[in-house]
Formats: sequence, C-alpha cells, structure tokens
Amino acid sequence: MPETKLEVKLLTGTPNAMSLIYAAFRQCYSPGFAGDLWSRIIRGEIDPGDQAEFIAKVLESGHDSPVEHVSYSFAVQGVSRALTHQLVRHRIASYSQQSQRYVDESDFEYVLPPAIARIPEARKKFEEIMSAAGRAYRDLKTILQEQGRDKKANEDARFVLPQASESKIVVTMNCRSLIHFFELRCCERAQWEIRKMAWKMLKILKAELPVIFKTAGPRCERLGYCPEGEKFTCGKKPLKTVPASP
Repeated sequence: MPETKLEVKLLTGTPNAMSLIYAAFRQCYSPGFAGDLWSRIIRGEIDPGDQAEFIAKVLESGHDSPVEHVSYSFAVQGVSRALTHQLVRHRIASYSQQSQRYVDESDFEYVLPPAIARIPEARKKFEEIMSAAGRAYRDLKTILQEQGRDKKANEDARFVLPQASESKIVVTMNCRSLIHFFELRCCERAQWEIRKMAWKMLKILKAELPVIFKTAGPRCERLGYCPEGEKFTCGKKPLKTVPASP
C-alpha cells in the first residue's frame, strides 16, 4: 500500500462565465431583457473589460447572488476519507465519489500526514498499521468470498479500512459556494489536507475567472481582520476591534 499524492484537475466550467455573470447582474438593474443583451455580448459589442469592471463594482456593494449561475467541476485524487468526510459537509454542491463497495481496495493507497512523516518512530508505526489494515482487508475478503459473498465481499471487508485510505472524487460547486468554501478551508484553522486542496482549486480559478476569484481566499482577506477571535487567530491579521462603550 503506497503513499499517494494530491492531484486537483479542473474538468469543466460554465461557458462564457464572465459574460453570463455580467448579463445576470445587468438584468437586476435594467428594464431591458437579458436575452437581448446576451445577443450583443456574443456579437462582441460589449468589451470584456467593461463587463469585468461592472461586475467588480457590483460585487463591492455586497450583491453576489448572480455568480451562482456559473459552476466549476473538479476531479480530485490522492485525498483521504478523512478529507472527503469534511468536504461533503458543504451542501450546495454535487459529489461523485469512488465507492469502496465496488472498488477492490486490496492494495489501497493512503495519505500520510506530514506531522507523522517527520517523526521516524511515528511514520514506522503508521505504515505498520496501514500494512496490517491491508492484510486484514484481504483476509476478510477471501473468507467472505469462500462463504459465498462473492462480489459483495468488498462491502463488508471495507469496514477495516482506515480514514487515511485514498479516495477519488468529482466535485461541482457554483461560484458563490466556492467563495464560501475558500473562506473556510483556505483559513489556517482548517485541517491541513483540505486546506492544501482548497488552495490548489483556488489557484486554478484565479487564472480561470479572475474577476470573481482574484480576492477569494480566507475570510480575513475580505474582512481585513481575523474573525476567529483571540483564542484561535493565526496572527496574520489583526483582530476585530470593538468600539468602547460611551
């Protein structure tokens, strides 16, 4: 059972993403029809720079619901089940995850936490446990198959697999959900593995749709202060100051 590595790949995104957001924003403030505006956009009559400028100004006002019209889909591999259990808590999203019920995990790969990797004694113990889990899985699968479980042996043998076992997943979120996801998961308080994945996703989207994701990231970047409070702050941003009572 080898150690695995994180990989994040953008599969697809909504076509003409910036123009779609622009048309949606314009519909909110215009008596005209977005369908007519869209025809002008497609004909190249509205400069992309003007579209980006308008979107940025409206976003500064706090109006951001039209960005929900644009979505992106990512393929992710080399992540642990511990990560995906956190990921799927983001509810405004779609997920398609590799099934341990149908996929043979006899030689499962695993994610090795850096804190454990740095300590030889801890790494040795961790790798021993991974090997033991792999042997237990294979032994249980063989026993179950001999007792007539056949292809269904996987669904019961998988109960011995650790949270470190590698998983693959396809994730789709709209831009508003992605911004919220980055605010939470790019923060230093987020668990190291999902934070690493979030930053990889954000790097891709900053290049893909900068008008929306240029300033995305942990909440403190948007707010200008740390919202986590004195007990949990990482110290990169000042804490929010509370005006003294008169």
